[in-house]
Amino acid sequence: MTTVGIIAEYNPLHNGHVHHFQEAKRISGADRSIVIMSGPFTQRGEPGAVSKRARTEMALHMGADLVIELPVAYAVQPAEWFAFGAVFLLEATGVVDSLCFGSEAGTLGALLPLAGFLAEESSALKDEIRARLAQGAGFPAAYSAAAAAAWRETPGGSGSPLDAEALLRQPNNSLGLHYLIALQRLGSAIRPLTVPRTGAGFHDPLQGGSSIASATAIRRLLLEGGSPAAYMPEYSLSILERELAAGRGPVKLEDFSIALRHVLSTRSAAELRMIQDMNEGLENRLLRILPRLDKFTVSGLLEELKTKRYTHTRLQRLLLHTLLNHSQAEMTPSVLSRGPGYIRVLGFRENGRELLKQMKQRATLPVVTSPARFDHPMLERDLQAAAVFAGAYSDPLRSDLYSDYLEPPVRI
Repeated sequence: MTTVGIIAEYNPLHNGHVHHFQEAKRISGADRSIVIMSGPFTQRGEPGAVSKRARTEMALHMGADLVIELPVAYAVQPAEWFAFGAVFLLEATGVVDSLCFGSEAGTLGALLPLAGFLAEESSALKDEIRARLAQGAGFPAAYSAAAAAAWRETPGGSGSPLDAEALLRQPNNSLGLHYLIALQRLGSAIRPLTVPRTGAGFHDPLQGGSSIASATAIRRLLLEGGSPAAYMPEYSLSILERELAAGRGPVKLEDFSIALRHVLSTRSAAELRMIQDMNEGLENRLLRILPRLDKFTVSGLLEELKTKRYTHTRLQRLLLHTLLNHSQAEMTPSVLSRGPGYIRVLGFRENGRELLKQMKQRATLPVVTSPARFDHPMLERDLQAAAVFAGAYSDPLRSDLYSDYLEPPVRI
């Protein structure tokens, strides 16, 4: 029996995700599937619309056999570390044969050569990135432009029709490249596969007549009071509606305004400087901006902070790191390059039980089903993040705030 790995956020799970899941099973020929999923907070620095347990339930109803949590230390990071943490976990299970991701390219032909080149991180590439950052470019733009320039200087790249910068500007291609880079750096035997991204792009608005919309558009629709029924499978919609009816969503970044204002107003510049991603004097800018805000809102703060150099996404991640008290010391490259220290099981189906039995024999990390019985600093951050997330509910209960301690993995 073979197993395909999928890396996802399912925020929330929609028809496009179902299409990708079905294609991943088809082209891999796998009998079983493992999903590595972000927990309460996501890669773009936003909360999940609903809890990780609800999103795990959606994934299991779709057909995923086992869902594993990507620690928040990796989930709220740029693409490089997000991808590395997730691929590290797939490799650590000891049971995954292939990894399938969606991409705008739709084939590995254009992605593999560039991934091989970028995995080496040549001195020329590093110098080019630093030079573009010094000119005021944001990191994503600096990285894509520098990678394209360095690629053109290579013997293979100079005559290649591949437009590396255009490819890296597309979000799924960029993330897919980092999956491929992580596989190479880990020396993994997991076979990469990709399927074309179908339907709406990441930032595309809802389109009439289409059953596929981006998760971003669906979350926007929810906040406007609309129904995403046309874009989600029935089981996913039912779980979502259950959570909303109970006051457990849709959670949005603005819901953390009071908590974030308290943190920012009670920290000194020196204390803020210790927060992950708080560099280049951002702590001073934050403290200068706060008194100017007539009413503190996350959106208002982001608008004041945003510059050409700092993207909206990067600043959202910075605010989450601040809210969750993530220090630079615990998220240095040397720390993150060690990978997660455990495999946290969020849920499983019957086939997943068999996978768990195999993982007990083959996994290179401890398999955790009861967090209260396992001690690890990254896991402590996961548990704290879950409690902070639940604090945004309309009337959070003890069972919401401490569900990681009180609830077993989801089973269907």
